[in-house]
Amino acid sequence: MKQADNIIGQSGTAPFFRVANPNDVGLTPAPLRHGDAVRTWVSALAGFQKEALVLSTRTGAMWRLVSDEGAYLNGHDAAPCPLSFLTVGMISSYMNEIMALAARDGVKLRHLRLIQNNYYTMKGSMMKRTMTGGALPVELEVEIDCDLPDAALSEMLMNAVHASPLNGLMRGVLPSLFTLSRNGIQIPTGEASALDHAVVGGPKGDAPLAAATDLTLIERLGPSPQKAVAKGTAGAATSLTDEQDRTLNPAAICTLREDGIKEIEQHLYSPHGSIFRYLSEEAAPHGQGRAPDAVSYISAGIAFCFMTQFGRMASMEKLDLSHYAVVQDTHFSLGGASGGTGLAGSADPVETHVQLQTSESDDVARDMLDVSERTCFLHAFCRTDLKTKLKVTRK
Repeated sequence: MKQADNIIGQSGTAPFFRVANPNDVGLTPAPLRHGDAVRTWVSALAGFQKEALVLSTRTGAMWRLVSDEGAYLNGHDAAPCPLSFLTVGMISSYMNEIMALAARDGVKLRHLRLIQNNYYTMKGSMMKRTMTGGALPVELEVEIDCDLPDAALSEMLMNAVHASPLNGLMRGVLPSLFTLSRNGIQIPTGEASALDHAVVGGPKGDAPLAAATDLTLIERLGPSPQKAVAKGTAGAATSLTDEQDRTLNPAAICTLREDGIKEIEQHLYSPHGSIFRYLSEEAAPHGQGRAPDAVSYISAGIAFCFMTQFGRMASMEKLDLSHYAVVQDTHFSLGGASGGTGLAGSADPVETHVQLQTSESDDVARDMLDVSERTCFLHAFCRTDLKTKLKVTRK
């Protein structure tokens, strides 16, 4: 596959910013069902590069984000890969809930650092239609110094994990729901579960403008360290082979800065990629909203990952797919601790409106959706009952 243009690197537009004119962009917010809702529009740029607008119904904040892939998909590595966004949002959410529980219970934390590893699998053949993405349990290490005894500390940390809004997508089985449009006309879905809802379109207003800030929201720091991962991959175009049996491992390290913003260093160990540094902050009353919040990163990651599968299939099968985009709605509860509900985090199935521009037939468009849903790691994450394995390290 020929390497596509580096639109992100060549563009004069800042890659990541808070949108200063969200009401003028023409992306309507998702309905608010459970306390938090995010509408994410993602559009293909070139190759595996994508741009997103992520709109929070609860806060009104809109963020512009971009994603790319590395050499394993013949990408330019000009922005983080899709899986890194969910990993970052997840660890940010866990930090939110730990801090909220500690504050509620009067526990003084003298040191707190989170280290998280996510694992995904890809097995089977694209040509034989047996290729399937999978998600494995999450590993979370909490480095901490506080006066709680071991049993009480473990209980507080597990309560924080369960309180995360992402718990609603991790625990239980939540198959995603879809509408499908080909060249602007809605058509029935195939194997993918149909969403009984009118098609939601993308933004139809003004171009998003960047709000003034002195913060660098996301930046590349260099290559990730080498790490041995069973069935890990590192070579160029390894994610484009027909027969696959590989494991992916994005990871993140989260600390809290003195200004209250979470700083998250994301590593991609398999396929081997880059380190990106992210900033994350909740809106009031728990922060100033100076950087994207946890559920905005989570939502962007799911949509970015799903979009990659369309591009990957079209590339591998040499299909005509001149343009493609999605509008995705995610519905979460507030955090059990940070939102004061006292309950485990919950969520609805992810709802995605798929828009394809193609000369291929309706049946091929349906096949593209079905294959992309099956091979998307983060839709697999939603339809798989997963647990977080907790390790506590006293510092």
